[in-house]
Amino acid sequence: MIHWVPMATGARPVPRPVAAPLVWAAAFSGALTLVALINSTVGIGRPGLALSVLSLLAALLGLCARFTAAPGTALLCWLSLNGFAIPPAGTLSWAGHRDTVWLACLLAATLGGTALARVANARAAYRRLTAGQGPEAPDPGFGPLGH
Repeated sequence: MIHWVPMATGARPVPRPVAAPLVWAAAFSGALTLVALINSTVGIGRPGLALSVLSLLAALLGLCARFTAAPGTALLCWLSLNGFAIPPAGTLSWAGHRDTVWLACLLAATLGGTALARVANARAAYRRLTAGQGPEAPDPGFGPLGH
């Protein structure tokens, strides 16, 4: 006869974030790939579209990263955006206000994704811990009239 026994008892740990070098490698290759895809389908010179797509990539990478990986992720996405999404392609430039806003958007997206993941993981861990404490006093289901 087979008896099912739980393998793990107690609370499961919160998932560990991915190491920063792996996140940065994904940011570098993903940003280059997305900018190349945008340039080949829509055409070069659409930095608004490229910024929004790279911000989405940064937010998705932030979901699995530590907060300390956010500046590097934003910088790598910005390098692809600045170097290949605006003409002349392959030339890095600094246009004060524009590039500051782009870096801020990419950093905010990365930090937002990381914060969202941390809150979701903390809520899930809290639910697992409170569910494991056992039932509280049962609610009889009676309405305000006591029927």
